[in-house]
Amino acid sequence: MKDNAPSFPFYELATLTVPVGTIPDAVKDIGGSPNTAGKLIGCWASDIGTLNNIFVLRGFQSFEGLLAEREQTLRSGKSFYGMNYLERLTLDTYLPFPGLSAAGPGKMGDIYEIRTYELKTGGLAPTLDAWADLLPHRRKFSELVIALYSIDGPPRIAHIWPYKDLGERSRIRAEAVESGHWPPRCTDWLTSDMQSVIAMPTAISPLS
Repeated sequence: MKDNAPSFPFYELATLTVPVGTIPDAVKDIGGSPNTAGKLIGCWASDIGTLNNIFVLRGFQSFEGLLAEREQTLRSGKSFYGMNYLERLTLDTYLPFPGLSAAGPGKMGDIYEIRTYELKTGGLAPTLDAWADLLPHRRKFSELVIALYSIDGPPRIAHIWPYKDLGERSRIRAEAVESGHWPPRCTDWLTSDMQSVIAMPTAISPLS
């Protein structure tokens, strides 16, 4: 991570589905929202995968602050998010992998890969252990925005990787696997629900 990376004990990864052609306006709406308890870390629009989605990653200093803001969203329909354009909103709460904080603001990549894996029951501890052993080696090939594990909904992990372009992504992933140190040896704990989205940073994203 960058030296100026913020450190938060709680994260929210929101997925906003908006009508076709409204992503720029929805992003502008999000950017014009008043200050909230959450710190905006990244905002991306899907480019490969399910389209018309906006992904918003925010950090929170307290669980109470996160819950208060979420309750306001659910009760009043007013929140940080672009409600004027929203068709669907999913809010997921995460904790960072031990020893990790989100990357600081600045240029990291022209594309970002957002990956989510659902885990089998009991799979979190061995997954965290496997990642702790191999993540330092993997980060020699490319940087990581953040790796998170859920504390609501199905047990799952989410990780976000920046790349210069799709060619670099393919090359780096192949080199990491060929090195013999990646992926982590925890595949027995993964379900078949594994998703990957390629997204582009939006105009308001601190990570560009």
